[in-house]
Amino acid sequence: MRTPLLAATLALLIAAPLAARQPTRIPDAAITQASTLRASALADPTAWQVLESLTTEVGPRLAGSEGDARAVAWAQAKFRELGYDRVWTEPVTFPKWVRRSETLEVLGAHAQPLRVGALGGSPGGTVEGEVVRFPDLAALQAVADGSLAGKIVFIDYTMQARRDGGDYRTAGGIRWAGPSVAIQKGAIGFLMRSAGTSLSREPHTGNTGFAPGLAPIPSAALATIDAAQLARLVALAPTRVRLALDCGYEGEATSYNVIGEITGSARPDEIVLLGGHLDSWDYGTGAIDDAAGIAITMATGALLKPLHPARTLRVVAFANEEQGLWGGRAYAQRHAAEVARHVIAIESDFGAAPIFGFDSSARDLQPQALAQIQQALAPLDIAWLPKQGDPESDIGGMTDLGTAWAWLGHDGTRYFDLHHTADDTLDKVIPQELAQNVAAYAVFTWLAAQADGGFGSAPKPAK
Repeated sequence: MRTPLLAATLALLIAAPLAARQPTRIPDAAITQASTLRASALADPTAWQVLESLTTEVGPRLAGSEGDARAVAWAQAKFRELGYDRVWTEPVTFPKWVRRSETLEVLGAHAQPLRVGALGGSPGGTVEGEVVRFPDLAALQAVADGSLAGKIVFIDYTMQARRDGGDYRTAGGIRWAGPSVAIQKGAIGFLMRSAGTSLSREPHTGNTGFAPGLAPIPSAALATIDAAQLARLVALAPTRVRLALDCGYEGEATSYNVIGEITGSARPDEIVLLGGHLDSWDYGTGAIDDAAGIAITMATGALLKPLHPARTLRVVAFANEEQGLWGGRAYAQRHAAEVARHVIAIESDFGAAPIFGFDSSARDLQPQALAQIQQALAPLDIAWLPKQGDPESDIGGMTDLGTAWAWLGHDGTRYFDLHHTADDTLDKVIPQELAQNVAAYAVFTWLAAQADGGFGSAPKPAK
């Protein structure tokens, strides 16, 4: 029985302004099967078993590390264990960044240690100087170039928790751009309040970069509690600190995108692409970021194999997302000529909290097919949210080339409490929520694989 809300949602989808010349349809038999699949996925333990295995047997997986290499071997073995028809790797080469130690000490009358984490890409080194606090990046940008010579910049921006995680654009932007701006202003070191939404003494790491032509400076994130402490100290009196980082780039490393396929029974040359990223930061075991995405998508393929999907299901465990989307970019470069074969792509890289929304780049092109998919997702409390989603990280290279995408949006309200910290561990994932994720991915992937017609994948004209 359709509820008034569901009926209204379907009407909105079907009334989309741009109708496709050849509307895609999903067969009734596939829709009926989706209902059974949804129920079985909610009760299936595969994703939890995969998640537990990766976080326990491999642990942290910093790109280029020994843990990363073990994760590549683990992923190949796990795909085979789950019954995938074909498993292979594709090399991904990138600069290798390592972390050894990090300390921040307040000097003088109020001497005390504070908890920091070096930002990925930061050079090592020890700097000592007076702290200058700024409430946000704009305030730092407003001061004169060269005016902070010999100082250590501290951006004290408090990230806000939101369901869509939208404030990460601001906090993550500070992490990425802040060090370069600090250098332009003359600073010898850079500190920021962690891009996180909880009060904690665990710093949030994450990648940064330096604009061409600038000499990089030691750059780190303070745990949120320690950032508040430093802010109080700076307000009390001029405050000097010593930041000592032992980290930096050490040549290049090669890791691998690990790929598993379930061969399509009727249209094997057409691909539904799923993925998550295999690497993690080195503090925790990367449970929400992104072992959960690996578990969800691996389990989806395993659940669908006995149903003999019409299209090929390709699940990619992408390499080194954290330090610059290296795996996703390598995949797009290698498969650029196959954009049209990739009928639609979807990725899980935002934890395992409940999925609440559905969107797709095909929202205007194929409203009828999306209405059918939405009807199958609605019992999982997933709403149609047009123009609120986007392709997640690693599939962005292919979608930029013209592959259609879908989005299943997780509730990110608490995601940044744990993101990139030592607290990102298995116990933070709720099994029932993980199962809801798998059910959503399984239903979507099944219906996309069975659809008669596509979702708009086509090479984009060269600019």
